Amino acid sequence: MSVQLSGLWVPNSPPSPPYFLPNRGRFSASALSSQSPTIQIIGVGGPSWRDNGYGNPNGNLFDGCQAESDLWSDINTDLYHWTKTLRPVQWFPGHIAKAEKELKEQLKLMDVVIEVRDGRIPISTSHPQMDLWLGNRKRILVLNREDMISTADRNAWADYFTKNGTKAVFSNGKLGMGTMKLGRLAKELAADVNIKRRAKGLLPRAIRAGIVGYPNVGKSSLINRLLKRRMCPAAPRPGVTRDLRWVRFGKDLELLDSPGILPMRISDQSAAIKLAICDDIGERSYDVSDVAAILVQMLTKLPTVGGDTLRKRYKIDVDSQNGKIFVEKLAVRVFNGDVHQAAFRVLADFRKGKFGWTALERPSR
Repeated sequence: MSVQLSGLWVPNSPPSPPYFLPNRGRFSASALSSQSPTIQIIGVGGPSWRDNGYGNPNGNLFDGCQAESDLWSDINTDLYHWTKTLRPVQWFPGHIAKAEKELKEQLKLMDVVIEVRDGRIPISTSHPQMDLWLGNRKRILVLNREDMISTADRNAWADYFTKNGTKAVFSNGKLGMGTMKLGRLAKELAADVNIKRRAKGLLPRAIRAGIVGYPNVGKSSLINRLLKRRMCPAAPRPGVTRDLRWVRFGKDLELLDSPGILPMRISDQSAAIKLAICDDIGERSYDVSDVAAILVQMLTKLPTVGGDTLRKRYKIDVDSQNGKIFVEKLAVRVFNGDVHQAAFRVLADFRKGKFGWTALERPSR
């Protein structure tokens, strides 16, 4: 049974208490913790950091980890300074404000919350108010798109969330990896709901799990894979899901699909740039040439990519401090001077894994 409330389907029975600019043009040759006390990591394994090139061959493992940590700290510092000269990236379409208000109301009905983040940028796709909204409600953190990051990236984040006591699952929403285990985990976390109901003489009911997160991180795709059919609209661009919707998974689990929720104002512009690079924010909010230039500068500093990878792919020399020149050279060489098309090609190549799969964030140490 269900009831209609303000245009939104909600379950019938009450809940149990309990981180640029539109200047497109042509260029000629003359002119970037949770409350749960336990952890379950799914999809982690394989080579260690040392096996993936981060260890120090002349020292111990600690030296290699320290060097890797220093590298990412330097990248974050550079990214902060690179973004200071750009106009702030902001995107808050009207449907997000409406969805945020409705989501806060629906949280009261949820037994467990499944927060989905982009596995390439887990920190940048963490909403700054999520902890406040969820309070002590049970939570599962899903790092989606595990197929788009390296084994070393997965190991680093798995270790980080383990140490922070966060229940985390790695998944691939497109192929369904991790989705069935996610469904079982949600039921296990909220099992006490029906224990309490039976103690009160009430019949058991379906567990209610809300799926929340930033735009285009794969929330609807996860639901569709869980249900093994296309129940929720999904597409590889932000803003497809615009309304909250409850769907039933078998007899004992109900899932709430929600639109991507962003802060009204993104104060961390390093995070905003990474959202743009990963296509987790509307394209109208940024200039693709600025974002592509910063991506080039970031990739040249990553040991798993580096300048040689870019040179081999585009046959152009690259300067780690001036990605804009690289994009302009690419425009002249391939796109008849169209900087916008050149920038879009660089971003599309990253999103398709043409430089190898890599995360743009690592946990601090």
